[in-house]
Amino acid sequence: MAANTVNVETFRKMFLAGAKRLEAKKEWINELNVFPVPDGDTGTNMTLTIMAAAKEVSALENPTMSQVCKAVSFGSLRGARGNSGVILSQLLRGLTKGIGDHEEIDMKRFVKAFRKAVESAYKAVMKPKEGTILTVAKAAYEKAEEMYGETDDLKVFFGEIIQHADKVLAKTPDMLPVLKQAGVVDSGGQGLVEVLKGAYDAFLGKEVDLTVETSGSRPAVSSSELTEDIPSGEITFGYCTEFIVMLEKGFDKSDEQKFKSYLESLGDSIVLVADEGLVKVHVHTNDPGLAIQKGLSYGSLTSMKIDNMREEHNERLKLQEEKKAKLAPAAERKPIGFVAVSIGEGMNEIFKGLGVDYIIEGGQTMNPSTEDMLNAIENVNADAVFILPNNKNIILAANQACDLVEDKEIIVIPTKTVPQGITAVISYIPEKSARENEARMLEDIKSVKTGQVTYAVRDTSIDGKEIKQDDIMGIGDAGILSVGTSIKDTTLEMIDQMADEDTELISIYYGSDVEEEDVNALTEAIEKKHMSCDVDVQYGGQPIYYYIVSVE
Repeated sequence: MAANTVNVETFRKMFLAGAKRLEAKKEWINELNVFPVPDGDTGTNMTLTIMAAAKEVSALENPTMSQVCKAVSFGSLRGARGNSGVILSQLLRGLTKGIGDHEEIDMKRFVKAFRKAVESAYKAVMKPKEGTILTVAKAAYEKAEEMYGETDDLKVFFGEIIQHADKVLAKTPDMLPVLKQAGVVDSGGQGLVEVLKGAYDAFLGKEVDLTVETSGSRPAVSSSELTEDIPSGEITFGYCTEFIVMLEKGFDKSDEQKFKSYLESLGDSIVLVADEGLVKVHVHTNDPGLAIQKGLSYGSLTSMKIDNMREEHNERLKLQEEKKAKLAPAAERKPIGFVAVSIGEGMNEIFKGLGVDYIIEGGQTMNPSTEDMLNAIENVNADAVFILPNNKNIILAANQACDLVEDKEIIVIPTKTVPQGITAVISYIPEKSARENEARMLEDIKSVKTGQVTYAVRDTSIDGKEIKQDDIMGIGDAGILSVGTSIKDTTLEMIDQMADEDTELISIYYGSDVEEEDVNALTEAIEKKHMSCDVDVQYGGQPIYYYIVSVE
């Protein structure tokens, strides 16, 4: 018998099954990254993004379709990491908008949802490239539109869509030469196909593990807690209370202010964020029940968590002292503040010394989420906040966070490397306005060339170079500049490719795995080869990358 609609329970299972299949294929998808570097993380980023939404969905009890859609949108949007994760979150957000509050989804509604998903994802990317996850998503929508009217059986409909998406995925190397050189399909596109296949398995009624861990040990110190001055004496408000309200009626700015004022009468550390039919609430209070009761007046609750802070107090004090060094000192309200993404103890200290207000650790090995960005922005006491992503794979998440902030001016400087971020901060002139500084920073980072030295995790051929597993690679802004078996020689060759007659400064940031004697030998060799340049050497402490080099 043909199935022509999907109810809320089936849709919920389809989403969770898609998330679980992606999680299971995570490492394989990581290995599809074009560059054979040890931090290939497309699968990880997409998994963390969709699992953030899966946790929200799993926490719902007897939900409506609208509640499931809101949970998917809210969770993926704030959990989005990396470019692939942000694009996936936008696909999911558009999809859920297209479904809306319809309790039964028919083929026409699915076609609309697929269209909304593709539109949302393409809008999120400034310069969309074909041969990527966007291409695969568009192919799925186009097949859905083609199938509409040809059949009313969703089994056939979904099957054809996935088959077509798979075919287009196989063609992505023909659309992007870099994929063909590496002999792989687009990793983001593969991730999307895995989500679709997992959802289809659930639709067909196959036995699928839908277990999602919705609770766990509370992070020792959250991003926001790191900036609070935790007193050594008695805690005034003993219960950290968090929950999400699934709104069931209108909720405007006036309602938001009333709710916030009520919470302020109960305690402190208030965070209230309204977004797309959801309200996320955080309050420290002595009576969690009153906060929860007020939340229920606006809708149903999910993701409820109450922690006894007095029991955690001593441990948090100790951990805060250990972690507090990662943050620049708190300051009074000022016109302009800075958030920077960093990748090692030395880099953290450099940014801290330059006056950065909040440091997000992440970078190459773990891209921070949109939620991490929002927490950082919240904790910078300034009218305007500059965000320095310092990685091309973090810029979209920063932009997404920027769109969600209303009470501060957020300016994302699209720094793709840590050296660019350092240059941007150095370029800042306090006497200038935020927009004047933005223009200055954008101009100054253009002069920074960056190279990074790491090792290959597999054999491949790229940028006309044959690379073997464990080879040392020097990677520049536009591709691989040098390959060899010696870290020193490969680094020198990379610098030779980067430097020219106008070069005045070569900056070296050495990683956590580099010995001081090796740094000294490299520095001496650079000074001999580039006698007209100043050479600055600093400890970066970054993992995976032996050296990060900037040429200006």
